[in-house]
Order: sequence, then structure tokens, then C-alpha cells
Amino acid sequence: MRFLSLNYQRPAYVDKKQFLSSSQESESSDASLKLGQPGSSSGIPEALTFDRIMSGGTCPPCTVREFMDYLLYIEHSAENLQFFLWYRDYIKRFDEADTLDTKLSPEWTQAMENETTIKIQKDVAGKMRREMKAVAIFKGTDFEKGVVDAVIENGDPFSTPPSTPSTKITPSFLSGFQASSYRSQSRDAFSAAGATQPFTIQPFRAEINRLIATYIAEDAPRQLNLSSREQKGVIQALAYTTHPSAFRTIARSIENTLRRQAHPNFIRWTICNGNPARVTFARSLGVGTLLCATAGAIILTLSSAARGWRALFAIGWVLGIATLTAAWKGMCVVLHGLHHRHVRPWELFDFAASCDESELGDRSREAKGNNSFDSFGSSNSYEDEPWVVRYERRGLLRKVFDREVWIQEPALRQIQDVIFVQALVGGLVGAGLLTAVFVSVPAGRFF
Repeated sequence: MRFLSLNYQRPAYVDKKQFLSSSQESESSDASLKLGQPGSSSGIPEALTFDRIMSGGTCPPCTVREFMDYLLYIEHSAENLQFFLWYRDYIKRFDEADTLDTKLSPEWTQAMENETTIKIQKDVAGKMRREMKAVAIFKGTDFEKGVVDAVIENGDPFSTPPSTPSTKITPSFLSGFQASSYRSQSRDAFSAAGATQPFTIQPFRAEINRLIATYIAEDAPRQLNLSSREQKGVIQALAYTTHPSAFRTIARSIENTLRRQAHPNFIRWTICNGNPARVTFARSLGVGTLLCATAGAIILTLSSAARGWRALFAIGWVLGIATLTAAWKGMCVVLHGLHHRHVRPWELFDFAASCDESELGDRSREAKGNNSFDSFGSSNSYEDEPWVVRYERRGLLRKVFDREVWIQEPALRQIQDVIFVQALVGGLVGAGLLTAVFVSVPAGRFF
């Protein structure tokens, strides 16, 4: 079966906290997912493809919600999926807007995009040449770059700090203030990119201003990982039109990142059915079983007992090697036997043990106000969420035996079944070799 040769590609962002390092548990497995053509990944079963997940055709823990959680808490790149979902919805809404004002937003053609890209590259090259000339002119003077930067950093000692605004803010004032802030930030972004200010009567212009302030502008709360050329290019396009084609370049780049990197990493991460504490415990158990079986075989080899008795330790070798191999790939064989997985730390604290996974996923976000699916929510920071501190204080033994839920996705269970069989076959082969070695050694007869 082709999809069994799963390889893991290390995420671009790795969390420092132990309980969010589940992706690291699989680094030593079958290497990284072999990627196929753009938009698809060979080695991933058809039932777990990116398009299947996005269309809602999968079961927990492989749904869009778990994918968002993975990007938010593990890869720290949830803004990519948030923008992708918004853009897909925006295309639909723009096409369905059967109004005359849509003609005010013409399509941003490929020729216009190429012309803008060439202009941006020329501007960047000219700026670099001017900076190099300025550095050469002021070198060795008081206006050298290092001296000027030090003066700027010190600031004006006679400046007066701004007064503290009033704390009495009404909801209507707050809404108007936010809208004004979005317009102000988008105007600053257009000015920084050297673009003309757009027509405010274009359809969806207020939403586009908010998107620029959320995803594209410098220091935006969900700023996308765009190059300077991509950022200026999309701002130039949005200054001309609000047509979805203005996002063509960055939308293609973000979708490729989701398909070719984030999605394969997510599938590999979901294969790990235990948290890091449980996987470490399983590894220790596998190593301990191997050492005990090997020590027993050595003792019998040094004794005058018949050689055949040494073969009994093959059972321990099979169990130890199989357990260690599965744990090395992030799986606990006990949890796999039940087709269970540990509840993730961010899901853990808000519910009774009787909650099933679907209830857990929906109710958890209602309880703690998770806004990861809000297109224009706040930044994707989670360090202040209550579960972070509570999980850190959780005892090691409780982490090892944390709550479990059933894995509902059949394709994922099938992948785990085959990994378990591969670990068992490896255990049988390794135990056979060790048994052959110990049985062939003459008895020591030391006691």
C-alpha cells in the first residue's frame, strides 16, 4: 500500500514546550512525507488529502478544526489557513454579488501583475544603489550610519509623552474607532508601498482595508510570511481593485505551503496517538523489556541450563522491539489496541470524562472563546490561555495516563494498523536474530 511509506517533514516552527512537541516524536520514523505534484502528496491516502479535509469529508482527529489547532499550537502558522479560508469565501461572495458596483473593481490581470513586479524590482535596485552611494559619501563623518542610528535611538530628551486616553469607551465608539483604525492602517500600507489611495466606493473596500490591517501590513496581528516584493505587489493590486484576482500571487503561495508542507506534517502528527509523556514511557518500557530479556538470556548462557531455555526470551525481545519501534514513531501500542488517542492539552480541562470527541471539539471553543476561525480576530497567541499553566502543573503520572478518546477516522486507523504490523514484524526479525545468536553460544557452566 503506497501511503504506508510516510515520511515526516519537520515544521517550520517548533514549540519549546514539551507537551506541544508531539511533532518531534516522529522525526526518527520513516523520514518525511514524499511530496508529489503541486496540490497533492504522494504517500497520503486519498481519504486524507488536503481537499478532502477542506471539504469536510474526514472524521476527527483529521478535520479542519484539528488542522487549525495543529497550525495554531504546533506550527504557529494558523494565519495561513485563516487567510485561505477567508479568500475561498471571498471569491464566492464576490462572484455572487450581482450588483453594478462590482464593475468598479476590474480584474487584476497577469500582465498588470508582471508590470508591477518589474517596477518594484527596479525601485528596490535603485534604492540599494542610492544607499550605497550615501554610505560611501558619509563614511568617516558624523553622519555615518552607525552614528545617526545611535542618535535616533536615544530619542528627543525634551519630547512629551502622549496623554492617556479616556477609559470610558462605548461599544459604538469602539466599533467606529476600529473601522477608522483599519482605514488608517491601510492608507499607511498604500503609502509605504508607493501606491495611490484607492476608490472608497469600490465593493468590499472596507473589508479589504480590514484584511490589509490584519494580514498584510507591517506588524499586523496575523501578518503573513510574505517577501517584500510580494507584500508591495499585493498592496499595489489592492490599490487598483478589490477583485479576488488581486490576491492571485500570495493566495497561490499560501495554498502551496498548506498543501505541500503543513498538510503532510499534520497527517504525520495525527498518527502519534500518545502525548510526549506517554511516548517516553512507552520507549522506556520497550528498552526495559529488551534489557531484562537480554540479561536473562546472558544468565542462562553462563549457566549449565540447556540451550533451548534461552529461546524463551524471544518473547521479551519481540515485545520490547515492537514497543520501542512503535514508540519511536510516536505510537503507544496499548492505545493503538483500543484505537484511542490522548486528548490534546488544549482540549483537556473543560469537560467531563464522558464527553465524546465531537462534543469536546465544539464545546471547548464555546467555553473558552477560541477565535481561530474568525477571519479578522486577534493575533494567534495562546500563551495566556488557562490550559497552558494548568497543563504545566499537571503531574507526570497524570500526563502518562491522560484522558483518551476514540479515533473516528478509518483511514488514520488503517495507517496505524500497518505501522503496528511493521513494528511487530521488526520485533520478530530482531528477536529471531538475537535468539539465534544466544542459542548458538555454548553454555558457560559457571554455575
